[in-house]
Amino acid sequence: MEPLSIVIALGVAVVGFWAFTRFVRIVPEQQTHIVERLGKFARALGPGFHLIIPLVERIAYKQSLKEEAIDVDPQVCITNDNVQVSVDGILYMKVIDPQKASYGIDDYRFATAQLAQTTMRSEMGKIDLDRSFSERESLNNAIVRSVDQASDPWGIKVTRYEIKDIAPPGSILQAMEQQMRAEREKRAQILESEGDKESRINASKGEREEAINLSRGERQRRINTAEGRAKSIEVTAQATADGIREIATAIQLPKGKEAVAMRIAEQFVGQLGQILDRAKTSVMPIDVAQVRALLQTVLPGRAAGEATDGAAVPRPTPQPFANRVGPEEGN
Repeated sequence: MEPLSIVIALGVAVVGFWAFTRFVRIVPEQQTHIVERLGKFARALGPGFHLIIPLVERIAYKQSLKEEAIDVDPQVCITNDNVQVSVDGILYMKVIDPQKASYGIDDYRFATAQLAQTTMRSEMGKIDLDRSFSERESLNNAIVRSVDQASDPWGIKVTRYEIKDIAPPGSILQAMEQQMRAEREKRAQILESEGDKESRINASKGEREEAINLSRGERQRRINTAEGRAKSIEVTAQATADGIREIATAIQLPKGKEAVAMRIAEQFVGQLGQILDRAKTSVMPIDVAQVRALLQTVLPGRAAGEATDGAAVPRPTPQPFANRVGPEEGN
Protein backbone atom coordinates (compact mmCIF):
# COMPACT_ATOMS: atom_id res chain seq x y z
CA MET A 1 0.00 0.00 0.00
CA GLU A 2 2.85 2.32 0.55
CA PRO A 3 3.94 2.56 -3.11
CA LEU A 4 0.33 3.22 -4.10
CA SER A 5 -0.01 5.97 -1.55
CA ILE A 6 3.21 7.53 -2.80
CA VAL A 7 1.90 7.53 -6.34
CA ILE A 8 -1.39 9.02 -5.23
CA ALA A 9 0.43 11.71 -3.30
CA LEU A 10 2.57 12.53 -6.29
CA GLY A 11 -0.53 12.63 -8.47
CA VAL A 12 -2.27 14.98 -6.08
CA ALA A 13 0.79 17.18 -5.97
CA VAL A 14 1.02 17.32 -9.73
CA VAL A 15 -2.69 18.10 -10.04
CA GLY A 16 -2.38 20.73 -7.35
CA PHE A 17 0.58 22.35 -9.04
CA TRP A 18 -1.22 22.28 -12.39
CA ALA A 19 -4.31 23.76 -10.81
CA PHE A 20 -2.19 26.39 -9.11
CA THR A 21 -0.53 27.35 -12.38
CA ARG A 22 -3.88 27.41 -14.14
CA PHE A 23 -5.81 29.22 -11.43
CA VAL A 24 -3.20 31.64 -10.15
CA ARG A 25 -1.46 34.39 -12.17
CA ILE A 26 1.24 36.70 -10.79
CA VAL A 27 1.76 39.76 -12.97
CA PRO A 28 5.14 41.54 -12.65
CA GLU A 29 5.48 45.29 -12.21
CA GLN A 30 5.13 47.45 -15.37
CA GLN A 31 3.24 44.70 -17.18
CA THR A 32 -0.38 44.05 -18.05
CA HIS A 33 -1.94 40.68 -18.97
CA ILE A 34 -5.00 40.55 -21.21
CA VAL A 35 -7.50 37.85 -20.17
CA GLU A 36 -9.92 36.34 -22.69
CA ARG A 37 -12.97 34.39 -21.67
CA LEU A 38 -14.06 31.96 -24.31
CA GLY A 39 -12.17 33.95 -26.96
CA LYS A 40 -13.51 37.36 -25.91
CA PHE A 41 -11.77 40.11 -24.00
CA ALA A 42 -12.63 39.82 -20.35
CA ARG A 43 -10.29 42.02 -18.34
CA ALA A 44 -6.74 43.32 -18.02
CA LEU A 45 -4.64 42.10 -15.09
CA GLY A 46 -2.37 44.59 -13.47
CA PRO A 47 0.72 43.88 -11.37
CA GLY A 48 0.08 41.49 -8.47
CA PHE A 49 -1.69 38.19 -7.60
CA HIS A 50 -4.73 37.12 -9.67
CA LEU A 51 -7.01 34.06 -10.08
CA ILE A 52 -8.48 32.91 -13.36
CA ILE A 53 -10.85 30.17 -14.35
CA PRO A 54 -9.07 27.33 -16.12
CA LEU A 55 -10.38 26.13 -19.48
CA VAL A 56 -12.64 29.17 -19.60
CA GLU A 57 -10.20 32.05 -19.27
CA ARG A 58 -6.72 32.34 -20.66
CA ILE A 59 -3.92 34.90 -20.87
CA ALA A 60 -4.08 36.03 -24.49
CA TYR A 61 -1.51 38.93 -24.49
CA LYS A 62 1.23 40.20 -22.22
CA GLN A 63 1.98 43.86 -22.71
CA SER A 64 4.93 45.74 -21.23
CA LEU A 65 4.25 49.27 -20.04
CA LYS A 66 7.91 50.28 -20.12
CA GLU A 67 9.23 52.79 -22.65
CA GLU A 68 10.81 51.01 -25.59
CA ALA A 69 13.47 52.09 -28.07
CA ILE A 70 12.95 50.90 -31.64
CA ASP A 71 15.77 51.21 -34.14
CA VAL A 72 14.49 52.66 -37.41
CA ASP A 73 16.43 51.27 -40.37
CA PRO A 74 18.27 53.67 -42.72
CA GLN A 75 16.22 54.93 -45.61
CA VAL A 76 16.90 57.02 -48.70
CA CYS A 77 15.24 60.43 -48.65
CA ILE A 78 15.21 63.17 -51.28
CA THR A 79 15.55 66.72 -50.01
CA ASN A 80 13.86 69.79 -51.44
CA ASP A 81 16.94 70.53 -53.57
CA ASN A 82 16.88 67.00 -55.10
CA VAL A 83 19.73 65.47 -53.10
CA GLN A 84 19.53 61.85 -51.95
CA VAL A 85 20.50 61.25 -48.35
CA SER A 86 20.39 58.19 -46.13
CA VAL A 87 18.68 58.81 -42.78
CA ASP A 88 18.27 56.53 -39.77
CA GLY A 89 16.97 57.13 -36.29
CA ILE A 90 15.64 55.78 -33.00
CA LEU A 91 11.98 55.86 -31.98
CA TYR A 92 10.96 55.94 -28.31
CA MET A 93 7.44 54.76 -27.43
CA LYS A 94 5.38 53.12 -24.72
CA VAL A 95 2.02 51.33 -24.38
CA ILE A 96 -0.60 53.38 -22.59
CA ASP A 97 -3.68 51.26 -23.47
CA PRO A 98 -2.93 47.49 -23.39
CA GLN A 99 -6.30 46.54 -24.82
CA LYS A 100 -5.83 48.74 -27.95
CA ALA A 101 -2.24 47.59 -28.31
CA SER A 102 -3.43 43.97 -28.27
CA TYR A 103 -6.46 44.23 -30.53
CA GLY A 104 -5.88 47.49 -32.47
CA ILE A 105 -2.99 46.23 -34.63
CA ASP A 106 -1.14 43.00 -35.13
CA ASP A 107 2.43 44.32 -34.52
CA TYR A 108 2.49 47.88 -33.27
CA ARG A 109 6.30 48.01 -33.11
CA PHE A 110 6.74 47.24 -36.80
CA ALA A 111 3.85 49.54 -37.76
CA THR A 112 5.21 52.45 -35.74
CA ALA A 113 8.71 52.05 -37.23
CA GLN A 114 7.29 52.01 -40.77
CA LEU A 115 5.20 55.07 -40.01
CA ALA A 116 8.29 56.89 -38.71
CA GLN A 117 10.17 56.06 -41.94
CA THR A 118 7.45 57.40 -44.21
CA THR A 119 7.06 60.54 -42.07
CA MET A 120 10.82 61.08 -42.21
CA ARG A 121 10.80 60.93 -46.02
CA SER A 122 7.95 63.40 -46.12
CA GLU A 123 9.63 65.87 -43.72
CA MET A 124 13.04 65.65 -45.43
CA GLY A 125 11.40 66.53 -48.75
CA LYS A 126 10.31 69.88 -47.32
CA ILE A 127 13.76 71.27 -46.54
CA ASP A 128 17.12 71.70 -48.29
CA LEU A 129 20.20 69.64 -47.55
CA ASP A 130 22.00 72.47 -45.76
CA ARG A 131 19.06 73.04 -43.44
CA SER A 132 18.64 69.34 -42.66
CA PHE A 133 21.81 69.35 -40.53
CA SER A 134 20.82 72.41 -38.50
CA GLU A 135 17.10 71.61 -38.13
CA ARG A 136 17.25 68.13 -36.67
CA GLU A 137 15.24 69.20 -33.64
CA SER A 138 12.39 70.53 -35.78
CA LEU A 139 12.46 67.33 -37.86
CA ASN A 140 12.32 65.20 -34.70
CA ASN A 141 9.37 67.17 -33.32
CA ALA A 142 7.48 66.94 -36.62
CA ILE A 143 7.97 63.15 -36.78
CA VAL A 144 6.87 62.72 -33.16
CA ARG A 145 3.68 64.71 -33.73
CA SER A 146 2.79 62.84 -36.90
CA VAL A 147 3.53 59.31 -35.62
CA ASP A 148 1.89 59.93 -32.24
CA GLN A 149 -1.29 61.12 -33.91
CA ALA A 150 -1.36 58.14 -36.28
CA SER A 151 -0.64 55.56 -33.53
CA ASP A 152 -3.27 56.85 -31.12
CA PRO A 153 -5.83 54.14 -32.12
CA TRP A 154 -3.22 51.52 -31.25
CA GLY A 155 -2.87 52.67 -27.64
CA ILE A 156 0.71 53.77 -28.28
CA LYS A 157 2.36 56.97 -27.04
CA VAL A 158 5.39 58.14 -29.05
CA THR A 159 7.57 60.12 -26.64
CA ARG A 160 10.44 61.24 -28.93
CA TYR A 161 12.37 60.52 -32.09
CA GLU A 162 16.08 61.09 -32.61
CA ILE A 163 17.88 61.20 -35.96
CA LYS A 164 21.12 59.28 -35.61
CA ASP A 165 22.82 60.08 -38.90
CA ILE A 166 22.27 61.92 -42.18
CA ALA A 167 24.61 60.54 -44.83
CA PRO A 168 24.68 62.33 -48.21
CA PRO A 169 26.50 60.82 -51.23
CA GLY A 170 30.28 61.11 -51.57
CA SER A 171 30.09 63.72 -54.34
CA ILE A 172 27.83 65.89 -52.19
CA LEU A 173 30.20 65.51 -49.25
CA GLN A 174 33.11 66.63 -51.44
CA ALA A 175 31.15 69.62 -52.70
CA MET A 176 30.12 70.52 -49.15
CA GLU A 177 33.74 70.28 -48.02
CA GLN A 178 34.86 72.59 -50.83
CA GLN A 179 32.08 75.01 -49.95
CA MET A 180 33.04 74.90 -46.29
CA ARG A 181 36.71 75.48 -47.17
CA ALA A 182 35.78 78.43 -49.39
CA GLU A 183 33.60 79.84 -46.63
CA ARG A 184 36.44 79.53 -44.13
CA GLU A 185 38.87 81.23 -46.51
CA LYS A 186 36.33 83.99 -47.07
CA ARG A 187 35.91 84.52 -43.34
CA ALA A 188 39.69 84.50 -42.90
CA GLN A 189 40.11 87.16 -45.59
CA ILE A 190 37.32 89.23 -44.07
CA LEU A 191 38.90 88.99 -40.63
CA GLU A 192 42.32 89.86 -42.06
CA SER A 193 40.91 92.89 -43.90
CA GLU A 194 39.04 94.00 -40.79
CA GLY A 195 42.24 93.63 -38.78
CA ASP A 196 44.16 95.69 -41.35
CA LYS A 197 41.38 98.27 -41.29
CA GLU A 198 41.46 98.47 -37.51
CA SER A 199 45.24 98.73 -37.62
CA ARG A 200 45.10 101.61 -40.08
CA ILE A 201 42.40 103.34 -38.04
CA ASN A 202 44.42 102.97 -34.86
CA ALA A 203 47.58 104.20 -36.61
CA SER A 204 45.76 107.24 -37.99
CA LYS A 205 44.26 107.95 -34.58
CA GLY A 206 47.71 107.67 -33.05
CA GLU A 207 49.18 110.04 -35.63
CA ARG A 208 46.33 112.48 -35.07
CA GLU A 209 46.80 112.36 -31.32
CA GLU A 210 50.54 112.81 -31.79
CA ALA A 211 50.00 115.82 -34.07
CA ILE A 212 47.53 117.31 -31.59
CA ASN A 213 49.94 116.80 -28.71
CA LEU A 214 52.82 118.27 -30.71
CA SER A 215 50.75 121.30 -31.70
CA ARG A 216 49.64 121.77 -28.12
CA GLY A 217 53.22 121.46 -26.94
CA GLU A 218 54.43 123.96 -29.57
CA ARG A 219 51.60 126.31 -28.67
CA GLN A 220 52.46 126.08 -25.00
CA ARG A 221 56.16 126.56 -25.80
CA ARG A 222 55.40 129.69 -27.78
CA ILE A 223 53.13 130.95 -25.03
CA ASN A 224 55.84 130.32 -22.47
CA THR A 225 58.45 131.99 -24.70
CA ALA A 226 56.19 134.98 -25.31
CA GLU A 227 55.41 135.21 -21.62
CA GLY A 228 59.14 135.01 -20.86
CA ARG A 229 59.96 137.73 -23.37
CA ALA A 230 57.15 139.89 -22.05
CA LYS A 231 58.39 139.36 -18.53
CA SER A 232 61.95 140.13 -19.64
CA ILE A 233 60.83 143.30 -21.41
CA GLU A 234 58.81 144.27 -18.37
CA VAL A 235 61.75 143.71 -16.05
CA THR A 236 64.12 145.54 -18.44
CA ALA A 237 61.72 148.43 -18.78
CA GLN A 238 61.29 148.55 -15.04
CA ALA A 239 65.05 148.49 -14.56
CA THR A 240 65.51 151.17 -17.24
CA ALA A 241 62.84 153.32 -15.64
CA ASP A 242 64.50 152.86 -12.26
CA GLY A 243 67.85 153.75 -13.84
CA ILE A 244 66.46 156.85 -15.46
CA ARG A 245 64.89 157.89 -12.19
CA GLU A 246 68.22 157.37 -10.43
CA ILE A 247 70.01 159.38 -13.15
CA ALA A 248 67.47 162.17 -12.92
CA THR A 249 67.89 162.18 -9.16
CA ALA A 250 71.68 162.20 -9.53
CA ILE A 251 71.57 165.10 -12.01
CA GLN A 252 69.72 167.19 -9.46
CA LEU A 253 72.57 166.71 -7.02
CA PRO A 254 75.54 169.16 -6.93
CA LYS A 255 77.89 168.66 -9.90
CA GLY A 256 75.43 166.23 -11.42
CA LYS A 257 75.37 167.91 -14.76
CA GLU A 258 79.22 167.86 -14.91
CA ALA A 259 79.16 164.09 -14.28
CA VAL A 260 76.67 163.58 -17.10
CA ALA A 261 78.78 165.68 -19.46
CA MET A 262 81.87 163.72 -18.45
CA ARG A 263 80.08 160.44 -19.18
CA ILE A 264 78.97 161.66 -22.58
CA ALA A 265 82.48 162.86 -23.42
CA GLU A 266 83.96 159.50 -22.43
CA GLN A 267 81.54 157.66 -24.65
CA PHE A 268 82.21 160.07 -27.51
CA VAL A 269 85.98 159.66 -27.22
CA GLY A 270 85.69 155.90 -26.95
CA GLN A 271 83.49 155.60 -30.00
CA LEU A 272 85.75 157.96 -31.95
CA GLY A 273 88.78 155.88 -31.08
CA GLN A 274 87.05 152.68 -32.21
CA ILE A 275 86.11 154.32 -35.51
CA LEU A 276 89.68 155.51 -36.11
CA ASP A 277 91.08 152.07 -35.28
CA ARG A 278 88.77 150.19 -37.64
CA ALA A 279 88.87 152.62 -40.61
CA LYS A 280 91.73 152.74 -43.10
CA THR A 281 90.85 156.30 -44.12
CA SER A 282 89.31 158.90 -41.81
CA VAL A 283 88.09 162.44 -42.30
CA MET A 284 88.90 164.73 -39.44
CA PRO A 285 87.08 167.97 -38.54
CA ILE A 286 88.56 171.30 -39.68
CA ASP A 287 89.25 172.42 -36.22
CA VAL A 288 90.43 169.58 -34.05
CA ALA A 289 91.04 172.16 -31.36
CA GLN A 290 87.30 172.25 -30.90
CA VAL A 291 87.52 168.75 -29.48
CA ARG A 292 90.23 169.94 -27.12
CA ALA A 293 88.08 172.89 -26.15
CA LEU A 294 85.21 170.48 -25.52
CA LEU A 295 87.43 168.38 -23.36
CA GLN A 296 88.64 171.41 -21.49
CA THR A 297 85.07 172.47 -20.93
CA VAL A 298 83.80 169.06 -19.89
CA LEU A 299 86.90 167.68 -18.30
CA PRO A 300 88.89 170.65 -16.96
CA GLY A 301 91.08 168.50 -14.72
CA ARG A 302 91.86 165.88 -17.35
CA ALA A 303 92.54 168.62 -19.99
CA ALA A 304 94.96 170.35 -17.61
CA GLY A 305 96.81 167.10 -17.04
CA GLU A 306 97.11 166.56 -20.74
CA ALA A 307 98.49 170.14 -21.09
CA THR A 308 101.27 169.45 -18.56
CA ASP A 309 102.02 166.04 -20.04
CA GLY A 310 101.39 167.02 -23.65
CA ALA A 311 104.67 165.52 -24.76
CA ALA A 312 103.46 162.10 -23.73
CA VAL A 313 100.80 161.84 -26.47
CA PRO A 314 101.85 163.21 -29.84
CA ARG A 315 99.02 164.71 -31.80
CA PRO A 316 98.93 165.03 -35.56
CA THR A 317 98.78 168.45 -37.16
CA PRO A 318 95.19 169.01 -38.16
CA GLN A 319 94.59 169.45 -41.82
CA PRO A 320 91.29 170.48 -43.21
CA PHE A 321 89.54 167.41 -44.57
CA ALA A 322 92.93 165.75 -45.04
CA ASN A 323 93.12 162.01 -45.58
CA ARG A 324 94.98 160.22 -42.85
CA VAL A 325 97.11 157.43 -44.21
CA GLY A 326 96.97 154.29 -42.12
CA PRO A 327 99.88 152.05 -41.30
CA GLU A 328 99.07 149.73 -44.18
CA GLU A 329 99.32 152.54 -46.75
CA GLY A 330 102.55 153.99 -45.25
CA ASN A 331 104.28 150.65 -45.61
